[in-house]
Amino acid sequence: MAGGSDAGVATLSCAHCGKPAHLQCPKCVELKLPREGAAFCSQDCFKASWSSHKSVHLKAKLSAVGPASSEQSSASPNDGWRYCIRKGQGRTPKIPHFDWTGTLRPYPISEMRKVPAEIDKPDWAFDGMPKIEPTSDLQHVVEIKTPEQIEKMRETCRIAREVLDAAARMIRPGVTTDEIDEVVHNATIAAGGYPSPLNYNFFPKSCCTSVNEVICHGIPDARKLEDGDIVNIDVTVYYKGVHGDLNETYFVGNVDEASRQLVQCTYECLEKAIAIVKPGVRFREIGEVINRHASMSGFSVARSYCGHGIGELFHCAPNIPHYARNKAVGVMKAGQTFTIEPMINAGVWRDRMWPDGWTDVTTDGKRSAMFEHTLLVTETGVEVLTARLPSSPNVFPWLSS
Repeated sequence: MAGGSDAGVATLSCAHCGKPAHLQCPKCVELKLPREGAAFCSQDCFKASWSSHKSVHLKAKLSAVGPASSEQSSASPNDGWRYCIRKGQGRTPKIPHFDWTGTLRPYPISEMRKVPAEIDKPDWAFDGMPKIEPTSDLQHVVEIKTPEQIEKMRETCRIAREVLDAAARMIRPGVTTDEIDEVVHNATIAAGGYPSPLNYNFFPKSCCTSVNEVICHGIPDARKLEDGDIVNIDVTVYYKGVHGDLNETYFVGNVDEASRQLVQCTYECLEKAIAIVKPGVRFREIGEVINRHASMSGFSVARSYCGHGIGELFHCAPNIPHYARNKAVGVMKAGQTFTIEPMINAGVWRDRMWPDGWTDVTTDGKRSAMFEHTLLVTETGVEVLTARLPSSPNVFPWLSS
């Protein structure tokens, strides 16, 4: 699961051109519509988009006087399925108003899954609030793991890999991302672990499922995967007091060549970044390697989220930006554990947040892919703690050729 950018919280993007925006549509403010779809960088962009943007106001007024008519636009008030809002802290029976950037839309989500009492849980499991992590010294100091911690992480990362592989075997047209989440949840608990994303800062599910233009943190819901989709599944497991984090992007049925090239390039970006990991290498070099390979393929690198330290804390130092000319500080040392998780976009790098407060999408609606491993810096190089197993499903054509 991706950490926040080293540059801080991203500003709102212009609904017309995608540039950083500070102006708000006054009508949207009056109707109390989400700020993300009502931001503009200039009066010129506001005027240029007015003919299409004003339809948002009409839809808001219509929904205020009558119920939505389609299956997607409303959820039954009695079935327990609702649309997620307020970063996981709220639910609504109607699809939120938003100037969607692509063709994907949110669907209702099921109720939060239960975890047996005997499972060891992180401190956010009950109330959604991490308590140790935000103020830990390890947000500023990169921890050198003890041999005991490293062994625990190897075991946890192995479980996380097996859970992700179980989810990957589910992928086909007609399967919902909620059904994938159920597999992740049950497989994690069966191994004696806790699904780390569950209730982390109120995230409502046990994994992230990011489809097509979603860059990261997509929430599993009732939407059925369609032939031609790409979907990233991001799994983190908490076991024996430590976390193991990884993700992969998969093809759903018959995928077009452009999407295949995007996913393969993203995989290669991660592999090339892992290849330079060893003691003495600066963390900022990772972004240089990834950006170079992505740019040569005609793609861009998302900047709002980064890799992160991991261990007894889900997210901690170091921050690992994936783009060039970043300001990451420090050098790698044996015993450090962190993730690298490049998010590569087919179009522009800029992103926007959906009304649920989690789902981050490309501003131009073009597709995005991501791969992630948890890594251990060794005395001579690197150990990929979440490496693919001989039993991992053979789903990537370039690994077979």
